[in-house]
Amino acid sequence: MKVKNIYLLLFFLIQIQTFGWGFFAHKRINRLAVFTLPAEMLPFFKQNILFITENAINPDQRRYAVDGEAPKHYIDIDIYGDSAIYKMPKFWKSAVEKYSEDTLIAYGTNPWHVYKMKFELTEAFKQMDAKRILRLAADMGHYIADGNVPLHTTHNYNGQYTNQVGIHGFWETRLVELYSDEYDFFVGKADYIKNPQLKAWEAITNAHLALDSVLKFEKKLTQEFDVDKKYTFDERGGMTVKTYSKAFCKVYHTMLDGQVERRMIASIKMIGDFWYTCWVDAGQPDLSLILDFKFSKEDEAEMKRETEQWQQKQIETRPEGSLKGEHDNHHAHQNCCGHHDFFTYKLQLVKQFEK
Repeated sequence: MKVKNIYLLLFFLIQIQTFGWGFFAHKRINRLAVFTLPAEMLPFFKQNILFITENAINPDQRRYAVDGEAPKHYIDIDIYGDSAIYKMPKFWKSAVEKYSEDTLIAYGTNPWHVYKMKFELTEAFKQMDAKRILRLAADMGHYIADGNVPLHTTHNYNGQYTNQVGIHGFWETRLVELYSDEYDFFVGKADYIKNPQLKAWEAITNAHLALDSVLKFEKKLTQEFDVDKKYTFDERGGMTVKTYSKAFCKVYHTMLDGQVERRMIASIKMIGDFWYTCWVDAGQPDLSLILDFKFSKEDEAEMKRETEQWQQKQIETRPEGSLKGEHDNHHAHQNCCGHHDFFTYKLQLVKQFEK
């Protein structure tokens, strides 16, 4: 029992310091995406909105528990050289031919994984498999949202190469918690996506183009704030955690000029677009036929066991947003290098692509 409690404590600490948009933001984004759907889809999704909202965080809960999960959340596009966001092959087969599958997995597969999920969700709609539709829709929302985050598109994902450690959680969690209630989340109705693979890359491109401001403004502001004014300590879950002060957050958020809001809005709209596109490509099945679907007690028990297993199993992969130093964690992805030190491997590839 003591060991289990330690696992749960560690998992809670990870929740409040790491992960994609942060649990709060992922839930809000998935929930709001439901309201972009057309009348033919809305009743089914709205009836299950609590599931879609609460399970938006499942991929992050799996991240430190399931081998191969972590790379689905990001792509370190800058590792591939100057202007890689424009030169990178957008389709998986072409990218594998150019860089190898192992390399792609080592540096993240987010846009390709979103495209893969598009086919899976389309098939679930064709089969009218309500349980699978809901689980895939919730997961897909998470990965699409991650692809819209600037710091999910760079090997400098937590400012560890620019003396800005902690900026990941700062941008996508702290600012969202403080200011998202002020955002205008009206995004209109979902649209059909003609080329889902390129749409997934559109998110990566737009997010990556915003990266320079994320890093530059924080760096500039840090020079203007004393350390004791930049950081503060908050109580969370009965624990004292170091975080960015409200004064620092306010100035930084103003400097970004709506950037966080724009990335959240883009996430919401894109998720709705993908859900709608999957439904259309499945032949627009009549979802009223599965409107009475409910998860069985066996389903609920299995999902509970699954979550407990995720909480207790911790594999080594890169953390995303901690204020702590992270250089010790770069033998992360359990990738093609096997027992090689991942950080050393990464530096070798950086040099290779910079030649």
